[in-house]
Order: sequence, then C-alpha cells, then structure tokens
Amino acid sequence: MTADRPKFSGASRYVLDDELASIVNISMALEMPLLLKGEPGTGKTMLAHAIAENLGMPLIVLNVKSSMKLVEALYQYDTLTRLNDSRFGDSRRDVSDIAAYIKMGKIGQAFTAAERTVLLIDEIDKADTDFQDDMLDVLDQMEFDIIEIDKTVKTRHRPVIIITSNAKKDLSDPFLGRCNFHHIAFPEPKVMRQIIRVHFPDIDGDLMTGAVTAFYKLRELDSVEKKPATRELLNWIRALKADPDFHPREIEKGAVPYLGVLFKKSQDFARAVAATGRRSLR
Repeated sequence: MTADRPKFSGASRYVLDDELASIVNISMALEMPLLLKGEPGTGKTMLAHAIAENLGMPLIVLNVKSSMKLVEALYQYDTLTRLNDSRFGDSRRDVSDIAAYIKMGKIGQAFTAAERTVLLIDEIDKADTDFQDDMLDVLDQMEFDIIEIDKTVKTRHRPVIIITSNAKKDLSDPFLGRCNFHHIAFPEPKVMRQIIRVHFPDIDGDLMTGAVTAFYKLRELDSVEKKPATRELLNWIRALKADPDFHPREIEKGAVPYLGVLFKKSQDFARAVAATGRRSLR
C-alpha cells in the first residue's frame, strides 16, 4: 500500500478484524468492487459507513429493489415534469433543454461528485442477472451514456465500491469474477462482547453474560425463519437497561423478557415463547 493511498483502519463503532481490513484495503488499491456476503446482522452495510467515516468520504447508498432497472441507478429523465412545464408554461426551465430534466441516480451521483465517495450497493442479490452484469460493465468502464441528450458521463473520482449480498440467490459467474470477495461470518460470542462494549462501554458484567448466553441459545432454536441478529441483540440490551424493574438474574433463571425485540415474525415469536415459557414476557 503506497503512502498516498487511503488506508482503512476501522471506525469508532465498528469492530474490525485484520482479514476484513486487508481485503478492504487491497480492493481500494486494485480499484475493484468488494462483494460482501453473510447473513443479515453481520455488519456488511455498516462496513461501508465505517469506511466513509474513517476515510472522511461522503457515503452514497443504492438500495437495490427486485424491480429496479439499471438506468434508474444511473439517471432519471423527468418526462412528466417537462410535459407539465410545456403545458402550463410556469417553469423557469427551458423546456427545450432536456438536460435540465435529467437527475442523477445513486451511481450517477457517485460518478459526478466533486470528491471521492464510498458507493454502497446494498443487497445486489435482489436484482436480476442482467442488472448485475450490466452494472458491473458500468463500474468497470466508469462511464455511462444518457441517451436522451447523447452524452457520456465519466467518473470524476473513482468511488470506493462496496456491494452486499444476503446470499438469497446465486450471483452470475461474470459478476463474481469482477469483484473481490469476503464472507462475513456471524460474530462468535467473544467478538459479540467486543461489539456490545463499543455500544455500551459501561454495561454491567452480569447483564453482558446473561444477554449473550441467552441470545446464542435463542439463535439455536429449531425452525426459526429469521434468527435474531446483532441489531436485535443491541436493541434488546437497550430495552433491558431501560426497564427499572429488570435484574440480570432474571435471565440466569431462564426468563427472557421482551422477546418481541428479538423475534419479528409471528411463528418465530411463538417458538421462542414456547421455548422460554410465558413468564419470560413483559
């Protein structure tokens, strides 16, 4: 890593291991997108926020939808507003100037930004294969065409590109071949304790032990569709700390209050209730 290249070294609220730091930095050095896989709650999305914070770069987030077309991520041509302006004649814009009705999408914003940005393309596995492969072509070439005005938009500063996938469906081989890859495993209890201490530096030791032990037991319940993730654990600890009548010994005795903070689907909630007993509910 040369001295003039930015180097990611972690952020104030992100627990970073050496392997992940290395793949982030080599991806920036090679100017390649970094594809992150892992179950929800492993910190894939938060990594992009941490990189932006650590390197002092703006963060631009493209939340991929199943029905999204690539052109929406590049730019939008506001035909409706132009039509209304031409009909009613009360706009300050020249309706013959189509460029005035072009608005950049998230990728377009990253390409045209005045400074280097972090571009997060979140949940790419929601998109179809054509979207994925065409998007990688744009990111390889660092340019795209606006056909309505016959203009090529070229990037001013190549963004740091983070792409996340929840592995709900396979990505194409061409897509995988043009990215660096890292799988973020769900944190082990030791790492989870570090994460908790980042968010709750003064947490009671008994609460830490009881919450982490109960959390991992609940994740092992059979037939749970959506296992509680790190976000749910942190919110659960907030709920326990906010209850003046709660004492950590309740968890030691098998009670698990506020299950609705941990489980968000009815059938998962019901299984958790059955496993812990009705006395666990607040």
